Amino acid sequence: MFRFFENLVDPYVPYAQTDTPPKTLFAFLWDYSQPFKRLFLYAAIMSMVVASVEVGLIYYMGRIVDVLGSGGPEMVWQTYGAELILAAVFILFLRPVLQLVDVALLNNAILPNFGTLIRWRAHAHVLRQSVGWFENDFAGRIANRIVQTPPAAGEAVFQVFDAITFSIAYIVGAAVLLWGADIRLVVPLLGWLVLYLLLLRWTMTRVGPASKAASDARSAVTGRVVDSYTNIHSVKLFAHGDREMAYAREAIEHTRQTFAKEMRIFTIMDVVLVILNGVLIVAVVGWAVVLWRAGSASVGVVAAATALTLRLNAMTGWIMWAVSTFFRSLGIVSEGMETIAQPIELVDASDAKPLVVDQGKIELIGVSHHYGRDSGGLDSISLTISPGEKVGLVGRSGAGKSTLVKLLLRFYETEKGRILIDGQDISRVTQDSLRGAIGMVQQDSSLLHRSVRDNILYGRTEATEEQMIAAARQAEAHEFILDLRDPEGRAGYAAQVGERGVKLSGGQRQRVTLARVILKDAPILVLDEATSALDSEVEAAIQSTLYSMMEGKTVIAVAHRLSTIAQLDRILVLDQGKIVEDGSHAELLAKAGLYATFWNRQSGGFISTVEAAE
Repeated sequence: MFRFFENLVDPYVPYAQTDTPPKTLFAFLWDYSQPFKRLFLYAAIMSMVVASVEVGLIYYMGRIVDVLGSGGPEMVWQTYGAELILAAVFILFLRPVLQLVDVALLNNAILPNFGTLIRWRAHAHVLRQSVGWFENDFAGRIANRIVQTPPAAGEAVFQVFDAITFSIAYIVGAAVLLWGADIRLVVPLLGWLVLYLLLLRWTMTRVGPASKAASDARSAVTGRVVDSYTNIHSVKLFAHGDREMAYAREAIEHTRQTFAKEMRIFTIMDVVLVILNGVLIVAVVGWAVVLWRAGSASVGVVAAATALTLRLNAMTGWIMWAVSTFFRSLGIVSEGMETIAQPIELVDASDAKPLVVDQGKIELIGVSHHYGRDSGGLDSISLTISPGEKVGLVGRSGAGKSTLVKLLLRFYETEKGRILIDGQDISRVTQDSLRGAIGMVQQDSSLLHRSVRDNILYGRTEATEEQMIAAARQAEAHEFILDLRDPEGRAGYAAQVGERGVKLSGGQRQRVTLARVILKDAPILVLDEATSALDSEVEAAIQSTLYSMMEGKTVIAVAHRLSTIAQLDRILVLDQGKIVEDGSHAELLAKAGLYATFWNRQSGGFISTVEAAE
């Protein structure tokens, strides 16, 4: 039975992805709600049916009071026995079935799937964002919004059908019941309803913004805490635990204050609600008693009116809290939209085709990129790298080396100029095919928090076990991998490497990264300080591996350790975003320019002149 309701909607149903999600809150929720429209209708109908049944029960309890007072037991049973048996059957059997359908639609069909659908699609949308987009925010805050928004949206939907629709139907039913008993009983109910709606309006206009502010503050706390945990080595190394506590406390205190302001609203609401409910009970029940004394109402009417107002008294706090929760949830969703609903700015062209690399020629034509600033990055670079050519990039920090690599990978769009690979403008090909054609070993050799096997196979997921092990052997990684064991007892290639690979040494991480790129076997190879984390002995052992990796590929190698690129075909020296020298190692030494200065000033193979960070 549960599986029937749980499978009414597939949260992973194919959908048309959009680069520009709706910006307004209800348009955003409506877009995500499309697969659930029919279920929402059924849930609304069932909520009203259940509410009507509850009002009907109160009416029937009043009728029983009148029936029992109409004669002796024998006469009552003879006249109304069949009716009472039918009422009992309805209460014992049909009412639970209606309740089951109502709650199963909400709890089993809508809530698990609606939150899952939002989380799945939101994660898919965020993953399509550019590297630059991620660099402008806390990873913890992004993740917190992805985690917070789906349950908040689910809670909002739950309150709509579990409380709001139910309460509207219940109040309408109560009015009809009192109208049927005596039209004058509706007057105090309507007066109370007006005051109740005014209180509701006052609460809602304040709860939404207050909840959004509190949610944003919580996300800021998550961002700061995760930032400290992610950089725990630096925190410990510099003994800045107190500093991190102060940094976190500032955000935590802001969260406390925003939450306290939100709770003040609910306190005022609760006190005013108790006063209003007291007025409701006295007005309706008192008026029913007055009518009874005047002979205009039966004891059953008084009993029904009393039960109804007591039920409304119990419900109003729940309704108010439910509606407040609804708007609070909308505030959380609104805060999450600041991440989830951001448009994708770096997108494939509408007619983008897969990149076809048959030679590996790279051309930069008048390329400039300054990250939206007036300086930094690259400035009008024109460059041709022939198929199979091995080119080194040298320059001070901030010269533009990393920018060139990021533009080649299309992590950013060029602000001016074009980049071509085998004559194909990279802005006109699909991003996945572009990056699939480029193998890169980064200076920051962080790994996924998964097994060694998973990390190496990330280079080519369809590779066989033998191919993966061969790549690890070529990267001089196989031997140390066999000795690995994690706290859960997994060993060798099954061992988990920890977040960003922290359970491995820098050299081990770098060799796993090398194995991954070797397995990928892309026609274009980018090496960004590929041996920077290796000790001299391992570096010497792996140099032959690097050179074998380069065979038949177009290579761009970024290096501060000039000895690692001295044997390349060509070396480019960048300074302040421009190519200032171009030639082989011997030619550049003969020019006695900037490269020669770097070479002469090196100690242990590193450039010693450093400027602003890139």
